[in-house]
Amino acid sequence: MSSTYIPSINQAATATTTAKTATSATTESVMGKQEFLTLLVAQLQNQDPLNPDEPTEFTAQLAQFSSLEQLFNLNKSMENLVTSNANSDRLSTLSTIGKEVIYQDGDFKYGGEPVTLGYQLDGQASEVTLALQLNGVTVRTLKGTELSAGNHFLTWDGLTEDGQAAPQGTYSIVVQAKAGEGESVAVGPLIRSEVTGVDLSGTFGGTLITRAGEVQFNSILGVHEKNSAASETAAAPDTPATGEETAATAGATDGSTTETTTES
Repeated sequence: MSSTYIPSINQAATATTTAKTATSATTESVMGKQEFLTLLVAQLQNQDPLNPDEPTEFTAQLAQFSSLEQLFNLNKSMENLVTSNANSDRLSTLSTIGKEVIYQDGDFKYGGEPVTLGYQLDGQASEVTLALQLNGVTVRTLKGTELSAGNHFLTWDGLTEDGQAAPQGTYSIVVQAKAGEGESVAVGPLIRSEVTGVDLSGTFGGTLITRAGEVQFNSILGVHEKNSAASETAAAPDTPATGEETAATAGATDGSTTETTTES
């Protein structure tokens, strides 16, 4: 019985066989520890007795393979460590809900409630002012009394310079510091706000959602219990601040002054 050659079927069969051969060759081309030792033993067993191979060459090959294997194991261990740290950061992120965090940022969301703001000094200053701006317009200027190096805070009561309720929105903090004659000082804005939620997507612990805005977990400077003392009051709730009054000079209605706790 004669056979009939069908080009399309035979070409397909040839292509399939070639693909399987290529896949098998690729898999077999990767030498593992066992394959290396098998090859080494076979080479020793079949070497020329009258012209044996140098033992130092085998030793060097074995040492190189062992070093490579250790590098692969180390790389795998590092990957496991990174995964473990990421999971730990996520658990730490969840534990901040309901607490107050401190972080550096020049913008914050104002929703009608008092906001705790601050500034970070790297040296002694003679004067520090914080201008709170909405759409480029200064709504309120606060003055800090703590002028030493470190983190200092005050609470803005939400009033404008003329004692009116400030509009809600996203405010910018323009902080300026003056140093003594012949000296310089760097200053940066700080925000202290309660964490209301977390976003665990991304890396490095995710994102904290606070009343003042969002911040990366790995960017926070500290975590504190809610309402723990850390700020001076900009103005008493029933004593509107005037243009001359600042966060540093306002006191309670009974004449007593609020205390400032410096966080360093």
